Amino acid sequence: MPKKAFAPSYIFESSWEVCNKVGGIYTVLSTRAKTLQDAFPDKVFFIGPDFWIGKKNPLFKENKSLLRKWREYACQACGLSLRVGRWNVPGEPIAILVDFKPFAEKKNDIFFWAWENYGVDSLQAYGDYDESLLFSWTAGMVVESYYRYFGLTRQDNVVFQAHEWQTCLAALYVKKYVPEVATIFTTHATTVGRSIAGNNKPLYDYLPAYNGDQMAAELGVQAKHSVEKRAAHAVDCFTTVSEITGVECRQLLGREPDVILMNGFENGFVPSPAKAFDEARAEARATLLKVANALMGSQIGDDALLVATGGRYEYKNKGIDVFVDAMNRLRFDERVDREIVAFVMVPAWMREARQDLRQAMKPGTRMAGGLPNPRITHDLHEQQNDKVLGQMDWLNIHNGRDEQVKIIFVPCYLDGEDGIFNKSYYDLLIGVDVTVFPSYYEPWGYTPTESVAFHVPCITTDLAGFGLWANSLKGGVSEIEDGVKTIHRSDYNFEEVSEEIKDTIVKFMHFNKGQVSAARTAAKRVAEKALWKHFIKYYYEAYDVALERRNDRMKQN
Repeated sequence: MPKKAFAPSYIFESSWEVCNKVGGIYTVLSTRAKTLQDAFPDKVFFIGPDFWIGKKNPLFKENKSLLRKWREYACQACGLSLRVGRWNVPGEPIAILVDFKPFAEKKNDIFFWAWENYGVDSLQAYGDYDESLLFSWTAGMVVESYYRYFGLTRQDNVVFQAHEWQTCLAALYVKKYVPEVATIFTTHATTVGRSIAGNNKPLYDYLPAYNGDQMAAELGVQAKHSVEKRAAHAVDCFTTVSEITGVECRQLLGREPDVILMNGFENGFVPSPAKAFDEARAEARATLLKVANALMGSQIGDDALLVATGGRYEYKNKGIDVFVDAMNRLRFDERVDREIVAFVMVPAWMREARQDLRQAMKPGTRMAGGLPNPRITHDLHEQQNDKVLGQMDWLNIHNGRDEQVKIIFVPCYLDGEDGIFNKSYYDLLIGVDVTVFPSYYEPWGYTPTESVAFHVPCITTDLAGFGLWANSLKGGVSEIEDGVKTIHRSDYNFEEVSEEIKDTIVKFMHFNKGQVSAARTAAKRVAEKALWKHFIKYYYEAYDVALERRNDRMKQN
């Protein structure tokens, strides 16, 4: 718990991903929710955008009686449009979803306010900037209205935490209009750092020479960088999620993070007891092999090695290009003595489930020779321009029935209703033998965390916060026997990384049953050390820092 003198009574958190499943930040907040709710029952409020007006949001359970009088006040006296309920995740914390669209007509006034008060430059804004800042503004208003309505004071130790640049303006709003509230800003990845990496510029070797403002202009992200940088300098406590991203913050934002908030996990997603786990794993393997056999008209045995990668479709940043290359190298390695099926589980611009594949999967159906293009499970929009398929074409990967190594692209969001697998990502992950996440830009890395949580040994890199943390557990370079293999990656060693991934998979392939079991047990132990019950202490440290600095600045005013 935080220091007694600085223990918060109320915690507000705002993110674009509250009740809105987009990426890793959703996992951060949703898995941590129960830990905070247990420690501060119904004193933790998650504020998110309401994209589901008039529609059912499966992640949100509205409760019109919950905080009803305050909600009516916020709507009538403050002009807010919001819904209150519970986030449908373990712990079921209070969630407040706001409709920010009515404030669109005040956009210019809001942007002028941000410039006049904090020097936020919105002139070069485009894309999602406008919506994000409008949402952020309304999130700040939510905190202010709650604070005023319930007559809270400085003694209540209220904390507001903003996540990513999309909610920076909320932190600035609260700092201006409710200075009694302690503010925290967490950047999960700097705008400029992600942009440098995503535009194929060398990030790490040249980082000490990069100027954040200059690179923001060069890469066309001035507005996002501006609000992010101003928030980093204005809040009481500035945080990020790993040491490697902390280096970015120092160089590109010009402020040293006060606390590193490592991303934890909850194992409530993992089947228990052991019998249920084994049954779920067997069912997952059967599903994965059924799809593979239907695609190729083959009879891949249950002893095949199943390999997978997943995450967002950031082709270079997530190392998807390295994964495909490494799988291609396995095709020509004479040490490969059994079948390998590699799955690329990355949502793309999917059109629909392949109808011929659905037909081929029906009982008693067998497509002689397999399906056309047995490399993909769902049809894509503009499929001819897809990067995964393009790389497979370039490498002449066509999943011939006589080939021992096959690569299958799963370009859909695995939510249990994709039309082919009809299982969630977790329900398939449990059936894989080894995962590979060779990230180039990865502030933390939830995909390897999820992998070890399901006792699946993984391969990652030391450019991911998780990989560095795994190394720290061992006090050296973590190997596949330790549950996590961490490969050194730099701006220019693509070939070496790909080769080491290939060699690690060959090594794992030749483990005996005892060695495989030991590696899976080691992965489980790593996961247990990453649970929120261990990592929540860093949040408590951030609350202490924010509240103490709030007290210091209030004394000066």
